[in-house]
Amino acid sequence: MPSYKAPVDEMMFLLRDVLDVRSVFADMPEQADTDEDTIQSVLEEAGRFCSDILYPLNMTGDVEGCRLENGAVITPKGFAAAYHAFSEAGWGGLSASPDYGGQGLPRTIQILVDEMLSASNLSFGLFPGLTRGAVETIEAHATDNLKTLYLPKMIAGTWTGAMALTESNAGSDLGLLKTTAKPRDDGSYTITGTKIFISSGDHDMAENVIHLVLARLPDAPAGTKGISLFLCPKFLVRGDGKPGVHNNISVGALEHKMGIHAQPTCVMNYDGSQGWLIGTPHRGLAAMFTMMNAERLFVGVQGLGVADASYQTAATYALERLQGRAPNSNTTSPIIAHPDVRRMLLSMRAFIEAGRALTLFTALEMDKEKFHPDPAMRHAAAGLVALLTPVIKAALTDFGFEATVQGQQVLGGHGYIREWGQEQYVRDARIAMIYEGTNGIQAQDLVLRKLTLDDGQPVAHLFGLIRKTLNTAEPVPELASIRHAVQNAFTHLETVTKRLTDGDLSSTEERNAAAVDYLRLFALTCFGWLWLKMTLATRDNSDQAIRKLATAQFFADRILPQTASLASQIGTGSAAIMALPAELF
Repeated sequence: MPSYKAPVDEMMFLLRDVLDVRSVFADMPEQADTDEDTIQSVLEEAGRFCSDILYPLNMTGDVEGCRLENGAVITPKGFAAAYHAFSEAGWGGLSASPDYGGQGLPRTIQILVDEMLSASNLSFGLFPGLTRGAVETIEAHATDNLKTLYLPKMIAGTWTGAMALTESNAGSDLGLLKTTAKPRDDGSYTITGTKIFISSGDHDMAENVIHLVLARLPDAPAGTKGISLFLCPKFLVRGDGKPGVHNNISVGALEHKMGIHAQPTCVMNYDGSQGWLIGTPHRGLAAMFTMMNAERLFVGVQGLGVADASYQTAATYALERLQGRAPNSNTTSPIIAHPDVRRMLLSMRAFIEAGRALTLFTALEMDKEKFHPDPAMRHAAAGLVALLTPVIKAALTDFGFEATVQGQQVLGGHGYIREWGQEQYVRDARIAMIYEGTNGIQAQDLVLRKLTLDDGQPVAHLFGLIRKTLNTAEPVPELASIRHAVQNAFTHLETVTKRLTDGDLSSTEERNAAAVDYLRLFALTCFGWLWLKMTLATRDNSDQAIRKLATAQFFADRILPQTASLASQIGTGSAAIMALPAELF
């Protein structure tokens, strides 16, 4: 039957042997004491919590789901106790500021724990993930009084966070939102409106829920330039710092969803609720992007985590399930002997390990951006993070969903029924391609904004790192075919990038038409680069080296050639996409 084991050894291999985390942190005085032993201890303990406490609740939570009773959301059995244990152990404050009770550990560790949470129980993982995003937004933009009042309780897990952006008439186009905010005499605001699709909007796991709400002031200009951000607690906070009277925030309904059934996705009504401005008037969207960008990386990790959980189940099943005769065999064989089953498992593994490497590379850049003492290093790191955020969000959720479908397929009929968990992974993974900005929007962000960010310096920086790895691998004969495949993919990426930025495909329509294919081309090339780095780090005869080299060779031979067809598709331009008149669809 299915189980989950956190891949701590794989994570430590990337940190220690591929990305050299020791030297990265040595340059950061605030993280110089975060050594490999500390990281491994934290990851092992987090892995035990996820395997022993959260994973057993995943299927039961999916079956039971959340329910709305007398206006209050009730989470599935065991979730409140698990969240209490999670908070008591300090997991919610892992990367939070010590100024407000957090542990101040690097984002690199946090993002690996996020992967474990997503793999073991995605619905549960959204509660602390959204809270952390709200914490980071409040810390970056709110007044000192609001920080002192709210952050310690949120970091401790006593209170949780939610972000309220979407309205029925304003999905991805937030400029259309209608929720209003009117000034009060005491400096606070009256918030009135309805939001939909609000994850963790209400529940019974914490004593207060802190909503970050986008709304318009009376003098707000139209569009996104007229949006402000407000903090609205479910219960107003008394003078002693404890929750007091209810704040006229109510749950209108719970959404009935395809997946993440144990996560309450709410319609929230703000009926004259009291709120406090975060940041400056009409600059709320910029403040909210502090949370949204963090959440987009978190969402990418969700796709990765669920894919790994699906892979673990599929690989175990394939080794044990006897079915049919393998090629050149006269006896019934485990299905792992069949080439097509191996193809699916290797496709999953090739994505998961490269996706984890890309995530960790980006997380280390986030830590450089925050902690490195050199301003030039911080600036360069910020550029790479901005460039790779839409790639991680979209590519890891696209490939993650594809991986769960492959994992389900390995189990055949057993993958379609509930007891093995694969059908839940497919349902749960699907939302990650949609929320926090659909993957099509992420692709547009990459092509229309990030390629030309800072006069193209982040792209040039990343491409320079890829060239450096290709040069390092050139004199290694056993890696020649992998290096050749990565070089070909990189050549396609460079050529297409130039055409999109200052060539024949640089018009807005052409770039929009190319965006989704380009992001996939970009991601596959990055995966190839990181597979080359992984194989360079494992040139011995260990089982790990054998696995890495075989998986890298599979990726180079069977997946990376997709970059040629993607480049060809992009090169045809927008004509075929735009030719059919709208009324004929």
